[in-house]
Amino acid sequence: MKNKTWLQDKDRRQKWMAFMQNFHADIDPKTIRLMDELGFVSRSLYHMGEQSVDEAGRSFAQYRVLMHLFFAEQMGEHSRLNPSEISDRQGVSRNTMSSFIRDLEEDGLIERTLDPDDRRRFNIGLTESGRALVSQHTRSHLETIDHCFSALTIEEKETLFQLLQKLGAHVTAVRQNC
Repeated sequence: MKNKTWLQDKDRRQKWMAFMQNFHADIDPKTIRLMDELGFVSRSLYHMGEQSVDEAGRSFAQYRVLMHLFFAEQMGEHSRLNPSEISDRQGVSRNTMSSFIRDLEEDGLIERTLDPDDRRRFNIGLTESGRALVSQHTRSHLETIDHCFSALTIEEKETLFQLLQKLGAHVTAVRQNC
């Protein structure tokens, strides 16, 4: 029989909540449970995303860089983006993005060109190999993600979306006031 995760084990979960309440006695136990569940679901979705692009030989984060470039290209926004734009879209640091760019460039999936408006900066674009990789693996990736959310009805998806937007806006406000 498979062991329960600590989130599924009621006794262990209650001990965790009591432990957490030692630090903040007034915290609602549901808040702790929500945080744990959101973390679990978030990590699980991320791992599913990782697995869905394993065949592409890229990390999920690297694949997302390629997807952002492909999207910008297809939507006619730009054929190239600067690293700051990409890091903002992905919510990662500039240093992390530099590492992704270096690896993707070494593998011939993207290329750098000097920005024609500011020769101190460069822009990133997909190579033919990069476009082919994204085109080849996007369908199965999206099928995997769609399957993850198939447990919810259309109405539940909309409710979850609204609640996450509300929570996200509040978290952003709290972070800005810290």
